[in-house]
Amino acid sequence: MTQQQTVPVEADVPAVARLADAVQRLVASGLDERSLTRAVRDELAAVLAAGLALPAAKTQPDPDRYVMYPLHVAADGSFSIASAVWDVGQGTPVHGHETWGVVGIHSGIEVETRYEKPTTPGVPLVEAGTDDWSAGQVTVCCTTDDDVHQVRCGGDAPVVGIHVYGADIGTLPRRSYDPGSGAQSWFVSAWAR
Repeated sequence: MTQQQTVPVEADVPAVARLADAVQRLVASGLDERSLTRAVRDELAAVLAAGLALPAAKTQPDPDRYVMYPLHVAADGSFSIASAVWDVGQGTPVHGHETWGVVGIHSGIEVETRYEKPTTPGVPLVEAGTDDWSAGQVTVCCTTDDDVHQVRCGGDAPVVGIHVYGADIGTLPRRSYDPGSGAQSWFVSAWAR
């Protein structure tokens, strides 16, 4: 699977534009991945604590599947910021990211089930815990060496998460896993428009 070309998106929400500027500086600073994700986590937590207002079009669920709206995509593909929306009853397959990522909850409740990253293909996955994340909470969801999980809406209202990734997540080929068999396939979470 080849990676699609990045189409830059400039943030049109002032708070997201400031977050994008901060992430750009952090990415350019040469921090190791763990230090970088902690710093991005702190920046995202501050944005959510200040009360991030998003356009309604970037928080609308799709009746058929979860969606990811691009809020900012760096021209060089070095990072992206997304509004990820799951309607009630929706979730993702078990998947990896192939990059680092930080997630903050804008509204609703997100249920995350983590799995140990498989080291051998075709072996059932081992569950590593489940957490409920609610509005204002922020977590480092993935690093390159620890990034397998499944996410779903955990409440009676849609969940909106703000996701910051170390790549253009809307074009990046990623792994999907069958947790029972360990079988892997590749997919791309194309951007919703």
